[in-house]
Parts: sequence; structure tokens; C-alpha cells
Amino acid sequence: MLPAISQICTLHAPLEKDVEDFAAGHVGAVELWLGKVEGWLANRKPQELKDLLARHELAAPVASFQGGLLVSQGDARREHWQHFEHRLALLAELGVGTLVIAGDIHGPLDQQALDRVNMSLAQAAEKAQAAGVRLALEFQANATLANNLQTAAAIVEQIGSPNLGLCLDAYHYYIGPSKEEDLGLLTPDNLFHVQLCDLVGVPREMASDGDRVLPGDGDFRLEPIVARLRDIGYQGAVSVETMNPQLWQIPPRQFGEIGVTALRKVLGMASGG
Repeated sequence: MLPAISQICTLHAPLEKDVEDFAAGHVGAVELWLGKVEGWLANRKPQELKDLLARHELAAPVASFQGGLLVSQGDARREHWQHFEHRLALLAELGVGTLVIAGDIHGPLDQQALDRVNMSLAQAAEKAQAAGVRLALEFQANATLANNLQTAAAIVEQIGSPNLGLCLDAYHYYIGPSKEEDLGLLTPDNLFHVQLCDLVGVPREMASDGDRVLPGDGDFRLEPIVARLRDIGYQGAVSVETMNPQLWQIPPRQFGEIGVTALRKVLGMASGG
């Protein structure tokens, strides 16, 4: 497993500061936050980001996130898909192998909507394969469809593309209707990315992204997830992903140090391993 820190954890810090401070804090990998990346690249070339990461020996195996692909229609759909294709080209140029896509399926569902989801995922996987990028579908606990690991795994299996897999976000796993036995559906072939966080003192029904804390600091039982990752020999990235405004106040160097330490402890890895 490759411990990583998501740039959403230090949302307000400049991109260069993330890279420099994460590297100084012995963070070996970063999950790129595409909004921050695209803002930084507004007046720069992708090669400059690639060089920056290489100079600080910071891997960038995954980027987050692409939304709006699955059930959008009309002009909104065209805009989302144009943005998606641009991002695929960018990630291919940067050498980022995995893109997290949001399972943002909301509103009433009928057969037409279900067919649109399946068609969209199949088309997205085909475009990603052409770009040499994998797509990690992140199920969302508040979605109308695929709000749990079991359904998300079934959809991925039905599409049957080697470039479409799962993103397991511990937050959505625990606050939604997923069950511990669903972890048995994870395999080396369908699990493309993992995001860990925790939640403390907040009922799951009232939880929001802003309540996320560092993994191991809250009430989630992360041990079954880690045990399953070890059982299947998962070798991909495992990111800390918090969206807590209070944690955004912590400088990237400090957050990187405490974040990767917390993550390694949860994963059962030595501090230098």
C-alpha cells in the first residue's frame, strides 16, 4: 500500500506549498485535487507540475474528482464531458494513472436513468482506456443509486471494463447503508483507490464532509477495511481525505507529518516503511 495525502486536506494552501511541505514532512505520495491543479496550471504548462513533483520526489498516482458524468443531460452534460476529456488528456500528460469519478446519482430513478448511468460509465471507461487512465467510481452515501459498496461493485462488474473500478471512501462506507460483509466484494482487480478518514462524536445521520477527522482519531472501525486490503494484497494508494475547515488552518508541513503518521499507524506500517 502507498500512503498518500489528498490536497483537499490543505485546500487553501498554494499548490507549490503542498508539494514542498508534503515532501519535507516525509509524505511520499499526493492525491491531486483537480480544482487546485487546474488553477495552478492556468498560466503554466503541465510539464512544470510534473517537474515540480519529480524535483521533490513526490508521487501522484491519483487525482480527484470528476463529477457530472452519469445522469446529467443537455448543455450540462456536454460541459461535464468536455471537461472530463480535457482532464483525461491532462492526467495522461502528467502520468497520473487513476481518476476518481463521483457516483453523483441523485433524483428520481427510472429505467431510462439507469440505462443512462450504465451507458455513461461504459463510455467514460472507453475514453479513459484510450487515454491510459483508470476510473475509480466513488459511491456516495446520499446518492439515489449506488450509495453503498455492494451496488457500486455490481455496477462495475456489469460494465466489465478493465479501466473501471472502485474508490472506497471510508466516510461514505460508514455513514451509508454499506455492510461489513460488503468488503468481501473488493478484489485486486476492482479496487483502484482508497480514501480514509474518521468521524468523532457526530451521529451518522447528521454527519457532513466538514466533520471528517484524521483516520484513527474517531469512531469508525477502520480495522476491517485495512484487514481486507491486506487479504487481497492491495498495492494501490491509500489517501487521507479530510474536508474539515478547522484542519485547513494547519500548515501543509505540519498536516503532512501528522496525517501520514496517523495513516501509517492505521495501516500498521512502520513510520519509515
